[in-house]
Amino acid sequence: MLALMAFPFSCNTDFLNTKPTALVPAATTWSDGPLSQAFVFGVYSYLGYGGFEEQMLAAYTDEAMFTHAGRNINTFNEGTESPSNLAWTSGTYAWTQPGSNSSPMYGAIRAANTAIVNLPTATFTTVDKDMLLGEAYFLRAYFYHQLTRFYGGVPIIDKLYKLDEDYSIARNTYEECVNFILSDLDQAATLLNGKTTAPGRASKLAALALKARVLLYAASDLHDMPTASIKSSTISGFANLGLLGYTTGDRTARWQAAKDAAKAVLDLMSGYKLGLPAPATSAEGTANYISLSLGGGSKVADAAAADELLFLRSETGLYTAENNWPLGGIHFGINNGPNGYHNWAGNTPIQQLVDDYEMMDGSKFDWSDPAKASDPYSNRDPRFYATVLYDGAAWKPRPSDVAILDPVSQVQTGYYDDGMGGKINGIDTRESVVENWNGSRTHYYVRKFIDPDPAVVENQSGFQVVPWPFIRYTEMVLNYSEACIELGLDVEAKVWLNKVRYRAGMPAITESGTALRDHYRNERRIELVYEEHRYHDARRWMIAATTLGRGIKDMHVDAILKAGATPLVPYRYDKTVYNYVYTAEDNTSNETRTWVDKMYFRPIGRDEMNRNSKLIQNPGY
Repeated sequence: MLALMAFPFSCNTDFLNTKPTALVPAATTWSDGPLSQAFVFGVYSYLGYGGFEEQMLAAYTDEAMFTHAGRNINTFNEGTESPSNLAWTSGTYAWTQPGSNSSPMYGAIRAANTAIVNLPTATFTTVDKDMLLGEAYFLRAYFYHQLTRFYGGVPIIDKLYKLDEDYSIARNTYEECVNFILSDLDQAATLLNGKTTAPGRASKLAALALKARVLLYAASDLHDMPTASIKSSTISGFANLGLLGYTTGDRTARWQAAKDAAKAVLDLMSGYKLGLPAPATSAEGTANYISLSLGGGSKVADAAAADELLFLRSETGLYTAENNWPLGGIHFGINNGPNGYHNWAGNTPIQQLVDDYEMMDGSKFDWSDPAKASDPYSNRDPRFYATVLYDGAAWKPRPSDVAILDPVSQVQTGYYDDGMGGKINGIDTRESVVENWNGSRTHYYVRKFIDPDPAVVENQSGFQVVPWPFIRYTEMVLNYSEACIELGLDVEAKVWLNKVRYRAGMPAITESGTALRDHYRNERRIELVYEEHRYHDARRWMIAATTLGRGIKDMHVDAILKAGATPLVPYRYDKTVYNYVYTAEDNTSNETRTWVDKMYFRPIGRDEMNRNSKLIQNPGY
């Protein structure tokens, strides 16, 4: 049986943000507006931290490497995951949680079902019942969306099971799941039409945007079984292709539906700075992207960027009904920042990501070009400087105990000539004199999502207020552009892609055909980096063998004193004193990445399979 069915909730049952915290009888809940509202807020809590977990989905892609061993990341990236040996799985998409009998997403679905079943007959009048019901439909759709994009077709449960019922249930087809999700989203959009909701709560726009994403996935290669079967023998040999995608139907019509759904969102608002007549300057492009990544939630960000977020998870230390974060918040900066700031270097950028940032003129970066190889961080796409901390990058003031080693606040991930035949280890390396256990293995750190305001100090007692972008307007622009490309509407695609490019300070895309598709995919990679899209994009395009499958490269930086120069004490980045040598190296210190086609879908856990004889395992497991 499915784990959720035996218990009211397979996760924390203390979901009501009310006092007392004991469970409240159902009759009381649905006759009281605030209690019903608190129940729905509890359904939101299954969204967890969004993507702001210590282990990020980026570490399962060619965006990042997870620094710390023993987290079961390598089990996935080395292709050894199995139903009896599940790799790390976030609770925000887990059918079965590793090392546990819990089923987080089905617990979430049961909570949403409880609201959907009870709200239509609820007797209260003090709270907008339609709005709560619309939110419940949206959340159920979102949770099923999470399941289908990791597992394919899953069992659809839209009722509340009783203890004496048969809990065994078969997986629905992928098409049935998509139709179910779309139906929920249509209901949500209708119920939420005209409603004013607080940030972090579902809205009509959020429902329409999620619908556009679901339709985009449905049209993609991985879910078109004739296409996927040609590209993968593991998929073609699977006897139940309907669980993975469409076995019949008009794929062009699916692309048209995706295009129309995305355009419906685009027509309802204008996005953030997407009407520029020409590219922004480099400095403006970086500032625009910083504002976007902070969701407008910082003194150094443009507050207007908050309009970009169509569905978000607010990060705050307050335990409020609107956001339902666990007390104390989460520390994205301490999880991912440099060890020379007493941070933990969790999900560090890899060299392949850095190399995929274009030059300012739109050309590709090329290590075979001596000028570029000798100064690889100059004249790059402005979004690079808002996303990656590299050797010599300016950053926030150091903690007081480290400032004496770096009074100019520059990231130090290299090794510097001491003038006596030795090297000084950068204070953000794994050989740092500050902390040597939690430095980056790639010699980069993530900057995106970390508030650059010097007043915001990331440590175990302090945290920032930055939202997680579940869905943002620019994704809709990119989704619309992709559907246009697949339908042969290259001119229209470029009109919208160049809106994104101009905001970032990059020149217009001019290619057509296959070259345009390739450029679009890299543009999407750069614009949506660290936002949990690359994992799914690489799969639905069926290119993961050339993304995750290409392994990990890091960057070794040596600073060599120029003839007659004297080493700087304390060290600082200075091209007039040092010659910098950059060497890209293979890195297998934590994992040796490989790709096998079973990784297109996650496995259903062994315990779940044993409980429910009607389940069919995904291919390759």
